Amino acid sequence: MRGVDRRQRSRGWFKKSVLGVALAMLLPLGVSVAGAGTANAALNPDGFDFWVDSSMGPIKSRVFRAADGNTNRVVYALDGMRAREDLSGWEIDTEVSRALTAANINVVMPVGGQSSFYADWNAPSTIFGLPAGSSSGSASGSSSGSGALQLANGGPGKSYTYKWETFLTQDLRNALRDRLGFSPVRNGVFGLSMGGSGALTLAAYHPDQFSFAGSFSGYLNISAPGMREAIRVAMVDAGGYNVDAMAPPWGPQWLRMDPFVFAPRLKANNTRLWISAGSGLPNGDPVAFSTLNGMGLEALALANTRAFQVRMATLGANNVSYDFPAFGIHNWRNWEGEVNRMIPDLSANIG
Repeated sequence: MRGVDRRQRSRGWFKKSVLGVALAMLLPLGVSVAGAGTANAALNPDGFDFWVDSSMGPIKSRVFRAADGNTNRVVYALDGMRAREDLSGWEIDTEVSRALTAANINVVMPVGGQSSFYADWNAPSTIFGLPAGSSSGSASGSSSGSGALQLANGGPGKSYTYKWETFLTQDLRNALRDRLGFSPVRNGVFGLSMGGSGALTLAAYHPDQFSFAGSFSGYLNISAPGMREAIRVAMVDAGGYNVDAMAPPWGPQWLRMDPFVFAPRLKANNTRLWISAGSGLPNGDPVAFSTLNGMGLEALALANTRAFQVRMATLGANNVSYDFPAFGIHNWRNWEGEVNRMIPDLSANIG
C-alpha cells in the first residue's frame, strides 16, 4: 500500500507540474499581477541614486545605507520581468529596504533590465530581424497584456545588447567598492520570479562576490518541457522581447542559466541559499483577474522550485533553507513577507 501511495503522490505532483506549465502558457509570466495586495510605498527618501557607466550606457541603482554605517554587509535586490526604468519594484511596492537597513545591511537595488533575466545576452532584442524603434512608444511593458504591441518599439536591450551579468559583477561591484567603500566579497543577492533565477545564476558563477542567494517564486527549472515557450510568451508580453536574442535553445548558454542544471555549483560553492514559493492559494487577495493570474504563475513557480529542491536533495546539498507558505500568490505581499523571514539567515551569512 505504501508503494501505491507513493505512486499516487508522484502522479499528483506530476499533474500539478503539467498544470503549472499549461497555466503559464495561458497566463504569461510577465503579466502585471505583482502589485496586488502591496503597500505601494513608492519612493523611499532614505535611498539615493547611484549611476554607473556600462556597455549598456549609464545604469541607475538605488542604494540604502545600513543603520550602523557599516560597509561590509551588502545585499543586491533584483526585480521581476516588468522592471521599470525609474525605480525598482522592491522600492515601489514594499518596505524591505527599511527592514534590511534596520538589520544593518546595505541594500543595492539595480533599476531596469526588463525581461533580461539579469543575463548577458547574445544580441539586441529584435523580432524577425527587424531593428528596434521602427514604431513609436515605450518598451516599458503593459499591465493590460499589450506587450506584443511593443515588439518593434525601441527600449532597453533593443538598440544595444543586454549585459546585466557583467554589469552586476564588474561595473557596479567595482563602483560600489571604489566610490562607497562597499565590500566586493561575501555579498548577498535575492530576487523574485525572473530575479530569483538571476540571483542563483550570479551566485553560482561568482562565488567570491556572493556568499548568499535568495529566490522567491523563481523559475528554477527553465529547461523543463514547455518552459522556454512560456518564457517566450512572457517576454513578448513584458515589453516585446525575443528570448532567442538572449540565448539559443538548449545550447550551453541557455543551460548555463538553468538553476536545475548548475545546482552542483551551488553545492560545491557552499553558497547559503534561501528558496521559497507560495502554494498559489490566495490569502485575502481580492477577487480579480490579477489574483487568478497570480495563482497560476505561483503554481508554476512552485513546481519549478520543488523540482530544484529534489535536484539539490539528490546532490546531498545541506546549504539550503526552503520555505513553502501554505498561502501566497505571485505578488509583492508574498515576496515582502518572505524577505522579512529571510533576514536572519541573510544577516548570518554575509559580510
